[in-house]
Amino acid sequence: MIKMVNVNKYFGDLHVLKDVNLEVTDGEKLVIIGPSGSGKSTTVRCMNFLEEPTNGHVYIDGVELTSRNKTKVVRENISMVFQQFNLYPHMTVLKNLTLAPTKLHHKSKKEAEELAYHYLDVVGLTDKAHVYPTTLSGGQQQRIAIARALCAQTKIILFDEPTSALDPETIQEVLNVMIKLAKENITMVVVTHEMGFARQVADRVVFMADGQIIEEGTPEHFFTNPQNDRVKQFLGKILR
Repeated sequence: MIKMVNVNKYFGDLHVLKDVNLEVTDGEKLVIIGPSGSGKSTTVRCMNFLEEPTNGHVYIDGVELTSRNKTKVVRENISMVFQQFNLYPHMTVLKNLTLAPTKLHHKSKKEAEELAYHYLDVVGLTDKAHVYPTTLSGGQQQRIAIARALCAQTKIILFDEPTSALDPETIQEVLNVMIKLAKENITMVVVTHEMGFARQVADRVVFMADGQIIEEGTPEHFFTNPQNDRVKQFLGKILR
């Protein structure tokens, strides 16, 4: 579903991604971990051309992303959940969820609302359909953001540290929704510091440092028998 070939990204003189090669198969749950500043978020943002690679190639379901076709390809295939919730504060939850299905995917208002209520039920917030996002907790807003991503009915959902802006008490409620989603046939790429989630949900874990993929493998391999010293050092600090 996703293929990155020799992707490099510079911000000015800063070389953020260095020849990143990565494939994500249909339905796979890929978790990307690593220290801050390692290029994890930039990697995910290059997958949907929110950041355009300086050089290299990105393919989505066999089609190469270009600046010319990115809007169409991304709209049809990819949704994204950000660190910040990015909900429209002047719109109700229901309006936030039906906006893309009606405007971008040309569904009727009735179809879009049925879809919205279905995914509000999935994230456990059907009673919040007619309130405004600012009245909700951070955890609730992020669950609404996940429901919004699901309403687009794309094959791929990217998550860029979806719990990093949350109060510790609300992190688990968002992770519980993501654990539930992981049982569905959706391709998920998740940047996170939540090692318990990675261990429970990932089909494969990728460790990044200094703009490169240092090691990858199953959660069992990763958390019980990592090979790279940089990975061992990181896990030694974070799992103590």
